[in-house]
Amino acid sequence: MTSILENIVAPGSIDFMLNIGIILLKIAIVIGMGLLHVAYATYFERKVIGHMQVRLGPREVGPLGLLQPIADGVKLFFKEDIIPSESDKPIFYLSPVIFFISALTSLSVIPFFDGFVIADINIGLLFLFAMSSLAAYGIVMSGWSSGSKYSFLGGLRSASQVISYEIAMGLSLVGVMIMAGSLNLTEIVRAQQAYPLGIFAIPQFIGFFVFVVAAFAETNRLPFDLPEAESELVAGYFTEYSGFRFALFFLGEYTGMLVMSSIASVCFLGGWGLPGFITSNLPVFAWKALGLAFFLVKVYAFMFLYYWVRATLPRYRYDQLMAIGWKLLLPLALANIVLTGLVKIWMKGLL
Repeated sequence: MTSILENIVAPGSIDFMLNIGIILLKIAIVIGMGLLHVAYATYFERKVIGHMQVRLGPREVGPLGLLQPIADGVKLFFKEDIIPSESDKPIFYLSPVIFFISALTSLSVIPFFDGFVIADINIGLLFLFAMSSLAAYGIVMSGWSSGSKYSFLGGLRSASQVISYEIAMGLSLVGVMIMAGSLNLTEIVRAQQAYPLGIFAIPQFIGFFVFVVAAFAETNRLPFDLPEAESELVAGYFTEYSGFRFALFFLGEYTGMLVMSSIASVCFLGGWGLPGFITSNLPVFAWKALGLAFFLVKVYAFMFLYYWVRATLPRYRYDQLMAIGWKLLLPLALANIVLTGLVKIWMKGLL
């Protein structure tokens, strides 16, 4: 697989300008659609949880409440930006930017359908882990710089949570790497077409289970939202943030959920992949459009799981959270790697 700049020829040539234009267009589409998703993911969540709790959810702003996310965005943009007097101001300003940019940058390596990815790099999975780790710095820095004990505790909790669950998440994807023989996300999607139903979730059911649980902890979502536990820490690491800076944390969290859902779709659920009997009888444009639809259905099904769990399960205690990460998920992920490796060696022996 080539990198994002490998196909760019001599500067100043027509091909160079065309390639740059295509890359910029892809970036604009991904950022625009990503932000639109984040806005309406909040609407979708409020509607889903509302109906699960026998409520109606947003319905006043626009038809069926569809303009509610826009109203919320405008309100946060013009709301007063309050800076605590005891805060470390440069770090306080920078933290939400780091958190949001790291989550948004992760979208650059995700293939939404065949041939549409901003950076088709060979180490796509490692890049995603690097960006998710960088987001944790934004959380820790915001908690420390706020000058609030509630925020500081939220930041410390997030740091220990990331250490505990990112290890298990990374190891849960090693089995996928072994089966696909690549860290490139496009190659991982294509490798799944040789398996039943075109997904790795069946042969990698242990890794998929570990990944799903770790994804909830990684994005600070119930039942693992200890860094922002309202009953204990007011709002956690972003307690002292308001206005547009608070909106950046909000956007970063939902973008992180989109990234985790996309990783689950690409690595375990076949991404844009379609059964061969469908694609063989369709023109290229039609099956690519259908592939994008399949990818989005899988992503939103995983997003729905976030909302369903939030409406169903209570918050875990902190000692339970740590115990699950180190005593359950880590041994399961290691066992899955050993089992996958042994099966791979056995299959090679048969061939």
